[in-house]
Amino acid sequence: MPRASSTLVSRRRVIAAGAAFALAGPKSPRAADTSDAALRAALAGPTVDMHSHAGNFIRPATSFGQVAAPMREGGMSVACLAIVADRPAIRVGSDRRISVVREPSPGELHRAGTEAFARLLRLADEQKLSIVTDAATLTRARANGPAVIVASEGADFLEGKLDPLDEAYQKYHLRHLQLTHYRPNELGDIQTSGPFREGLTPFGADVVRACNRRGIVVDVAHGTYDLVKSAAAVSQKPLVLSHSSLARSNEASLSRLITPDHARAVAATGGVIGIWPPSSVFRSKDAMADGMARMAEIVGIDHVGLGSDMEGLPEPSSLASYAALPALARAMLAHFTPDEAAKILGGNYARVFAATVG
Repeated sequence: MPRASSTLVSRRRVIAAGAAFALAGPKSPRAADTSDAALRAALAGPTVDMHSHAGNFIRPATSFGQVAAPMREGGMSVACLAIVADRPAIRVGSDRRISVVREPSPGELHRAGTEAFARLLRLADEQKLSIVTDAATLTRARANGPAVIVASEGADFLEGKLDPLDEAYQKYHLRHLQLTHYRPNELGDIQTSGPFREGLTPFGADVVRACNRRGIVVDVAHGTYDLVKSAAAVSQKPLVLSHSSLARSNEASLSRLITPDHARAVAATGGVIGIWPPSSVFRSKDAMADGMARMAEIVGIDHVGLGSDMEGLPEPSSLASYAALPALARAMLAHFTPDEAAKILGGNYARVFAATVG
């Protein structure tokens, strides 16, 4: 049940104080230990990709690609595999921008969503990827082999109703829900279009509360700053913003990049921002590690993660395979201690997941 409002206010004051302390405190000393021992320590904890489409499962007419093998090779414990809930209504244009091309018919996005969830589970079954449903199974993934968290990029499959959320949780093991994607939906506004709804809608707020009750991580990637602020005010659990990075200037209009204030709004809930590797943003793993360090300076080490968007980018990626995870981790060690790198590579998301899912 939801906690009393006085408890929520108290919790938010504690979080805000902690975030302020993290921002005001001294920077971590620059670490230069890139030895094999330091690399092993950075990769020793549960490593988690907060946002992935690996395995080609989001394209129904194609065969599955390899997910488990590159995860084992690179030491990735868990991937949040996300269906694309608005896929029937969007396309990639010649300019590589994704936009809505038509209005879906009633029931279409729900049908497409359930088919995509079923296909995701078939991939996991065929490649012997275990399904993470609680904090214990996430922790065991490091020792037991690669695993996946069932996720959805966009809540469009709900079509304005809460019942499909229960179905997805029970039947398809949904544990991570991104509210919006490239279609302004019933939940709120997106960064790349609009705004139309002044942020989070009342239905979007209902979905956030339902996710809190059920034990589903709420992901505000693609949502506007106003949506994020509203979701932070509603949620009693930490938020994640699974894949983005800091804008190069104070303006991030119609961009997937975010401002420092946008990032701080997520961090203030105790949440995590996943750093994202499109080549137009980061041309190399060294540049991506620099981006992680820049985000850590804004929100603190405890609020930075990795969101690769594996096999979902409409452009080249500076992290194109899980087999390359050790190379990214070694680049990170130029900025972070092994313990700090381990937090960013999975420990921070595991903390949020445990606080939300249990």
